[in-house]
Amino acid sequence: MNSSYSVPAVALVVVATVLVGAFGLRISRTTSDFYVASRTVGPRLNAAAISGEYLSAASFLGIAGLVLVQGPDMLWYPVGYTAGYLVLLLFVAAPLRRSGAYTLPDFAEARLASQAVRRLAGAFVVGVGWLYLLPQLQGAGLTLTVLTGAPQWLGGVIVAAVVVATVAAGGMRSITFVQAFQYWLKLTALLVPALFLILAWQGDGAPSHAFEEPATFREQRVVRVDSTLDLRLETPLTVTVTGTVDGRRHEDQQLRLPAGTHHIDRGTELTFAKGTTVPAADRGTSDGMSTSLAAGREERPLYATYGLILATFLGTMGLPHVVVRFYTSPHGVAARRTTVAVLGLIGCFYLLPPVYGALGRLYAPELTLTGDADAAVLLLPERMIGGLGGDLLGALVAGGAFAAFLSTASGLTMAVAGVLTQDVLPSRGVRHFRLGTALAMCVPLAASVLVGGLPVADAVGLAFAVSASSFCPLLVLGIWWRRLTPPGAAAGMLVGGGSAFLAVAATMAGFPARGPLHALLAWPALWSVPLGFLTMVLVSLATAGRVPAGTAAILARFHLPEELRAEVKA
Repeated sequence: MNSSYSVPAVALVVVATVLVGAFGLRISRTTSDFYVASRTVGPRLNAAAISGEYLSAASFLGIAGLVLVQGPDMLWYPVGYTAGYLVLLLFVAAPLRRSGAYTLPDFAEARLASQAVRRLAGAFVVGVGWLYLLPQLQGAGLTLTVLTGAPQWLGGVIVAAVVVATVAAGGMRSITFVQAFQYWLKLTALLVPALFLILAWQGDGAPSHAFEEPATFREQRVVRVDSTLDLRLETPLTVTVTGTVDGRRHEDQQLRLPAGTHHIDRGTELTFAKGTTVPAADRGTSDGMSTSLAAGREERPLYATYGLILATFLGTMGLPHVVVRFYTSPHGVAARRTTVAVLGLIGCFYLLPPVYGALGRLYAPELTLTGDADAAVLLLPERMIGGLGGDLLGALVAGGAFAAFLSTASGLTMAVAGVLTQDVLPSRGVRHFRLGTALAMCVPLAASVLVGGLPVADAVGLAFAVSASSFCPLLVLGIWWRRLTPPGAAAGMLVGGGSAFLAVAATMAGFPARGPLHALLAWPALWSVPLGFLTMVLVSLATAGRVPAGTAAILARFHLPEELRAEVKA
């Protein structure tokens, strides 16, 4: 990809992020400014900020990559990401703001009067935050590699440095302005190129059935395999090979591969003729981590779809970087209005990534073999338009991609740093918050440098599953069920969230690679969420005498409008 314009565009986004963050720093004065922007962020600004941090690498790059590889079934990702805010609006937004908490552990302690539950909630916030940060840093590495050929770790290091500097300098007040700015930048960065790409597609006379299976090469294409893979062929395939296939070396030789699985070594070049069906690629394990959940979707498509729906619908309410933003609203009504505005903003955005995925199936189908399907959004402007126009549109997309990494990573770092400062470090002041910011980024940065990873949308989907299994039961029952007890909450989080976390760890380690157990572990929400709810209810009923004193008053504070509560006190 031509980086003559893309690299300056990325640099411009980084500089703009620092400058906007500096503006927030100028008006950030108190500890409350650092944690919750003194609870003065209005619905419109807050909605743009929430949308900015929520639209992550999975949204900007990952959805298009999954649609490219696996077709229209992957549209459940944007549907689930959006519908999660509807659930948040109905059950959580206003009561959570009225709780008066700074973080999810604060909410747990305020509701259940238990330091043990608070510490457990803090551990899950850190775990989910780190799991979500990892694909942001990996996505940044992929983007910089596509643009410049730089090593994959460099993009993650740049994002980590900018995010730590911005968050540590101004806290929540600073990143509110940064994230609101970056939402509009990301929307523009996808919308403007998409309009030109659609016009180019129409003028090209390409078929309109981009989702039709299977994808085919519209022209002769040379594909270089950068990591060892297996090709799974349903029918025989004729291909020209320079490299090693099934253990035998070939030099620019045409082969007819029979149906079945064929092992392709790293560095092999495959030349596919025009009209050839794109074969399925299976990388199994690479660098110690599974690289795709596609096999499980093929084997158990209905189970995978329902697992994805449940994780995305219910996981949103427990994402630490999303929840913490509702604490910045002036009151519960503003929190509800913010959520409604977020639904509109992210709904508009999510119309765009599937367009890139569909066009990628026509113009960049080889990305399914190279393992770089997430790069489709970055490559399409040059591939379809070319020339100066393609370079400029590609630069706009690249800048938007980096804005996605920066905004989401900022929110996650803020949430994790808040928990570390409140519950781990010896002091809760601004100086220790800045230390917590650096600590919050260290672990995911090290992981992104040392290991490979899932496609970004898959990795984020796993974070949603852990969130749905741990925080969704805690928030829903904590807000709406007066008989919840500290032992019940702790047991439910450990059983539901802990089992989901173990399933995620097994999936990322590539065990097992296939079969029914793989599907169960790859999409755990379908069993781990009910397990978390059931455990909380049963243990709470068994420990009915442990209901905290004053629970009725606490729930009244959650549900009564602020004005009515003031009248009652008067």
